[in-house]
Amino acid sequence: MVVKTRKQNVKDQPPQPNVDDRSPLVSPGTGKSRRAGKGTPFNSLLHNKNGLFPGFSFIRSKLGLTPSAFVKLGITLLDVLKLICCFCRYHLSRLFENDRHFSHLSGLEKEMAFRTEMGLYYSYFKTIIEAPTFLNGLYLVMNDRLTEYPLVINTLKRFNLYPEVVLASWYRIYTAIMEFFGLPTKMCWSINRGEGMAAVDGCEGMGDPAYFYVTFVFLLNGLMMSLFFIYGTYLSGSRLGGMVTVLCFFFNHGESTRVMWTPPLRESFSYPFLVLQMLLLTHILRTRNPSRKAMWALAISNLCFMLPWQFAQFVLLTQVASLFASYILGYISPTKMQSLLVTHMITLAVCFVLMFGNSMLLTSFYASSLVSIWEPVSVCLLVDLSVCSQVMQGLVWVVSTVILKFMLSAIFGASDDAHISSLIKSKFTSYKDFDTMMYTCAAEFDFMEIETPLRYIKTLLLPINMLVVAVIAGRVRLNLQASLKCHFSCSLVYHSLQLIAFAVLAMLIMRLKLFLTPHMCIMASLICSKQLFGWIGEKFKLHVMVFGILSIMAMQGAANLQAQWGIMGEFSNLPQEQLLDWIRDNTRPHAVFAGAMPTMASVKLSAGRPIVNHPHYEDAGLRERTKLVYAMYSRKSAEVVKRNLMQMEVDYFVLEDSWCTRRSRPGCSMPEIWDVEDPQNTGKVPLCTLMSRDSRPHFATVFHNNVYKVLKVPKAAKELR
Repeated sequence: MVVKTRKQNVKDQPPQPNVDDRSPLVSPGTGKSRRAGKGTPFNSLLHNKNGLFPGFSFIRSKLGLTPSAFVKLGITLLDVLKLICCFCRYHLSRLFENDRHFSHLSGLEKEMAFRTEMGLYYSYFKTIIEAPTFLNGLYLVMNDRLTEYPLVINTLKRFNLYPEVVLASWYRIYTAIMEFFGLPTKMCWSINRGEGMAAVDGCEGMGDPAYFYVTFVFLLNGLMMSLFFIYGTYLSGSRLGGMVTVLCFFFNHGESTRVMWTPPLRESFSYPFLVLQMLLLTHILRTRNPSRKAMWALAISNLCFMLPWQFAQFVLLTQVASLFASYILGYISPTKMQSLLVTHMITLAVCFVLMFGNSMLLTSFYASSLVSIWEPVSVCLLVDLSVCSQVMQGLVWVVSTVILKFMLSAIFGASDDAHISSLIKSKFTSYKDFDTMMYTCAAEFDFMEIETPLRYIKTLLLPINMLVVAVIAGRVRLNLQASLKCHFSCSLVYHSLQLIAFAVLAMLIMRLKLFLTPHMCIMASLICSKQLFGWIGEKFKLHVMVFGILSIMAMQGAANLQAQWGIMGEFSNLPQEQLLDWIRDNTRPHAVFAGAMPTMASVKLSAGRPIVNHPHYEDAGLRERTKLVYAMYSRKSAEVVKRNLMQMEVDYFVLEDSWCTRRSRPGCSMPEIWDVEDPQNTGKVPLCTLMSRDSRPHFATVFHNNVYKVLKVPKAAKELR
């Protein structure tokens, strides 16, 4: 049993910050009048169209409310948003704490809990906060020699580390202010772990770096839930629709997000801005002549979505495709489509600059699609739309996008995203290679499992979406009035096409259901739409139907939540802790390590040693380096593998026997993957098996426990470099 004893002379945990947001029914004002004060009653500002909130008077008149009632409504909605945000943040924090018992972990254990890519990303946050100054820390991550030794790389460019830079600056400011005023920031405990293990110190509070980091991740995703409420409300035209979206998200929480298990992953920072971007896009599609401010807001949210995540470009490709399809069908005017393209192009250019000229952006299918769409849209601005063949426009876009993408890749010599094309190719053919199998052998990159749609059916999420899409399709087939077609049907057609695009992605790669499920929750809000379901009858009947559906959904949804809350665990990885302690105590600070990608992330984060490979597999050069390192798990000769390690100037190789034997399914163990890449050695005993028995004479075993064995490159071999 864990015993925790409070330590002396430690700081108390600060109160949690309050979070506020804006009501979906209140549009932000643009007036420049002075702040309401004495002699300026707030109600008079609501009446004055040139007051602080010029849009309020129009909204209030539309709702038929008195100024005081309107203010009360706004306050109530703000309270609802705060409640949703706080509950979501609490829910995520509780799941994370229950899974790891995070509050009782030492600093080293908290770092080990951030496995694979998570540990790699968090290590740069740690670098910046531990540097003498913020600028010095920023210089270290932009001139990093630890991650791909002996190369010096700009990790801010390579790994989309803007979230870590921002959070690290906030942490330094926060701790400096609290220290200046002598205010407490954390509470520390002595944790008796039992079983002959040494006691460790565990800390809680915003002064603890790991706590600070995950708190802001959960806070951002809590704000995202408030945004979901606004989104559902705006799309459906009903606050009940906003609640349907939020409840659907929680009832399908395990299918909607994984932020509670993997806070540092890029999607945790990026996806909330996609929700904001799509909300703004919905507003633009519903507006005949969107304002310049709306387009700028779309561009900024688009940029915030792209900067933290290298895969954002693929999501935006599906959005551009959905918009272009809506345009071809006549639901978006050429002028508006051109404005959206310009906004995307500006965002892409700014992101390219902020990412220090990352060529992967310019050579992406997303960039090529923007250029390919521009020409037919521009032509249709000059020529009557009726003479532009819809089929031809689609074909021209697809063909020109593919051709332009490969031309740009050849010009820039970029092959970082080549594995994505190979991955897609492997889904439809028998093609396979080493890099492709490294993805497809992981469950999250396999096809969607049959259990996923079954879970959607149990919570009625799939049936509701099928009903909504069927009703939209029926409405689209009718000859709607032009104004209704432009203002209402336009956004619905786009959302339906976007749903189809996300569904295709999720079926091909199960991990991408994290885009599909939330969008299904947003689409579910449309069961509250009077425009779609007004035929049911008066408002009361529609609400009765909605509450009946929610009651049925809640039966399985509540069971899903109970199952999540019932997950109880406690993180412990004593073998890795022993490994990291040995590395810190028995190796030089500049000793170079190689091994399995997840373990190397922990070695860099917790031991601070240089590594030659890591889990960020999206770089062509890194994939080649990893293949050389993973030759230890092939059937090649020890001499060949040793020569590879010598060329990369590796001092120690961390061998894990489990990587030699485990497999997720037949054909997916490391030796079997290597059989595809290296068929001439098929049938031989894997080198890792030989090394686990006896590493001599090629390597010397300098550390081992029941999981890890550290092999040292012989000194005589190093002299041959």
